[in-house]
Amino acid sequence: MARGDDTLHETALGGVRVCGVQQRPRLLLSHGAGAGHDSPFLSRLRHALAAGGVQVIAVEFAYMARTRREGRRRPPPRVEGLVAELSAWRRAIDADGQAPAWLGGKSMGGRVASLLAAREPLPGLVLCGYPFHPPGKPERLRLDHWPELECPLLLLQGTRDAFGTRAEVEGYALPAQLECHFLDGGDHDWQPPRRLGVSQAELIDTAAALISRRLAQVDERQG
Repeated sequence: MARGDDTLHETALGGVRVCGVQQRPRLLLSHGAGAGHDSPFLSRLRHALAAGGVQVIAVEFAYMARTRREGRRRPPPRVEGLVAELSAWRRAIDADGQAPAWLGGKSMGGRVASLLAAREPLPGLVLCGYPFHPPGKPERLRLDHWPELECPLLLLQGTRDAFGTRAEVEGYALPAQLECHFLDGGDHDWQPPRRLGVSQAELIDTAAALISRRLAQVDERQG
């Protein structure tokens, strides 16, 4: 794993990929509900972050590891179990004596990370397409725990995200420490309409640059 070549490694906790050389800053990244770290979205995001100076430690929840091994899609378990898994991953990664890693996630992975941050002190969160509510059900908000978040928050959200559009998100009462960037035209996977003349890859690279810049500020303060 020390090579940072994005190779999948099997551990007692599950699969893990490390993308980027051993350095600060670091981001412990979780996948979404339906697609694992082998998805084109997360693969490009990891490599773009590594190119920007962020080492990405991409961890796999147990249900996704089983999906990968068996080749049969499985739904995620109850979120409480995922929070416990991510807590175990965080303790394992931070045990190496380096500066604690920020936690991040795509969609469900970001929600799990935010739930953990409401219970355990974390250095910061990076949320990529946060699922504020199920599509078509804006009344079912997933923000009950957000008032308990005290760490720095960075949110990257597509303006057309069915889990929380720009218009919806701008109407929420969100923590004062939140830094929010909207990706113009992006849906939940940051895919824009063709008429805008930009690609999903460009939006992913834009988001990666914003994340790298934010984490570099943390690294500078840590010396």
